[in-house]
Amino acid sequence: MPDGKAMPHPRTLIRGARIIDGTGAPWYRGDLLVEDGRIAAVSARLDAAPADALLLEAGDRYLAPGFIDAHAHDDLIYLRQPGRPEKVAQGVTSVVVGNCSFGLYPQRPESAPHLREHFGNLLGAVREEESFADFRSYRAALDGRGIAINLVSLVGHAALRLAVMGWQKRAATPQEREAMAALLAEQLRQGAHGLSLGLVYPPSAWADRAELVRLAEVVAEHGALLAAHVRSYEGGLVASVEEFLGLLEAGGASGLLSHLQAAGRPYWGSLPRAIDRLETARRGGIDVSFDMYPYPAGSSTILQLLPPSALNGGVEALLGVLADPDGRHALRRAVGEGEAPADPGWESKIRLIGWENVRVGGTDAPNLRKLEGLSLAEIAEARGEAYFDTLAWLVAADRGRTNIVMFQLSPADLDTALSHPLHMLGSDGLPRETGKPHPRAFGSFPRYLARAIAGEGGLRLEEAVRHMTAVPAQRFGLADRGLLRPGMAADLTLFTPEVRDRATFTEPTLPPHGITDVLVAGTFVLRGGEHTGARPGKTLTRA
Repeated sequence: MPDGKAMPHPRTLIRGARIIDGTGAPWYRGDLLVEDGRIAAVSARLDAAPADALLLEAGDRYLAPGFIDAHAHDDLIYLRQPGRPEKVAQGVTSVVVGNCSFGLYPQRPESAPHLREHFGNLLGAVREEESFADFRSYRAALDGRGIAINLVSLVGHAALRLAVMGWQKRAATPQEREAMAALLAEQLRQGAHGLSLGLVYPPSAWADRAELVRLAEVVAEHGALLAAHVRSYEGGLVASVEEFLGLLEAGGASGLLSHLQAAGRPYWGSLPRAIDRLETARRGGIDVSFDMYPYPAGSSTILQLLPPSALNGGVEALLGVLADPDGRHALRRAVGEGEAPADPGWESKIRLIGWENVRVGGTDAPNLRKLEGLSLAEIAEARGEAYFDTLAWLVAADRGRTNIVMFQLSPADLDTALSHPLHMLGSDGLPRETGKPHPRAFGSFPRYLARAIAGEGGLRLEEAVRHMTAVPAQRFGLADRGLLRPGMAADLTLFTPEVRDRATFTEPTLPPHGITDVLVAGTFVLRGGEHTGARPGKTLTRA
């Protein structure tokens, strides 16, 4: 039903499923009844089910709460593809956006171009009508279109800074801090679920402790969540974790550390020390957890290959620096030799992982799309020029809107993160309408399930489901989701024991195998492996 108007059946009975209830308890064979968008009953056998219920025989399939993508960058693609087909195909029924300081609101008239530029650096050009004055107007745009699956939104720190200060590399004044605090408070009153920091991405990277603590205080006052892409995942990982914990303690906020990892071979093995700091902090009363995706490669904007100070003044200013021989030489040294004394915590990705391990995932300019899937080393060699010159050319030709994939993580560290009780699964997908993106946008959830079923990483299937359901539901305050209990929203996923991801780094958009049926508020958005076109999702607001 491509028009998105598929009608929900008032009652659905799922019979004889292997029920995984989201708590981590072992699965059991049972039935589940849906009535009017909610779970009416769940039991080993429901003999008294209504005669008019739509009957679905589960056979050997597992039935779980709908999966919650705890960390995504789907803010823009929701507006363009409200059916969210690649998420539905993975069994995802709710998605958290606004991460790493990137979001489409709030804006003032004078900051709107800056906000679109900032978001466009990560996910391609943003049209004027695709950024918003506040959370209320963003929500209205989504709900007006109708969306297949639910959306949870964090407020991006960058939007606050751009609205108050623009692209200025300096500390905020006390008056500017209060202006940002007031703007944040208004978004939280409108129902946004918290604030996200991006402490490696300008302009969020330029905030001082006073600004960050003040915003953390506002988050705490509203009972919301503070999420953070911390300042370093390389040699400064432990120090960056300490900085984040200090903000949570000083502001009194609950926190979520985004995509916890140790990037770059010289720092492999340091992840357990970072997790130990989180555990110690929790014993001391700091409420903190983390998310992570199940792949050894990350993905980001190409601008992350440059020191944050290079963005002082925005992309236009950066292009001027690259055109200036002295400025270009300084950036060449920073990228190639890791010299960036003015950027605390920043290390050159190139120095850590090499040009050959940075691959172009997506470009904004159509004439550059032939480069998608190639490494920077391959592109430079084909062009017959120095690697840095290729980087500078690509930044200028695509105006900083190129997405990259970086192979940088240790499998052992990855297993440590994915199996830890504080972990919740997030795809961290960077969805575009074209290109060869990181496959995590198309395969994270079936990949995690398949790992657990195969016994990889020391995590039982039921625990893996808990990391995708109850844990993020609790963290984001989604009180009626994440568990199979009477009265809960009927967000449900059915999958086979043969579930697996099919997306690869060479064919990243292949759909998964084994996710058969997905319901949102009791309405099928996936039925027998086919998308129904229904749009029963909604923008969830914080109580």
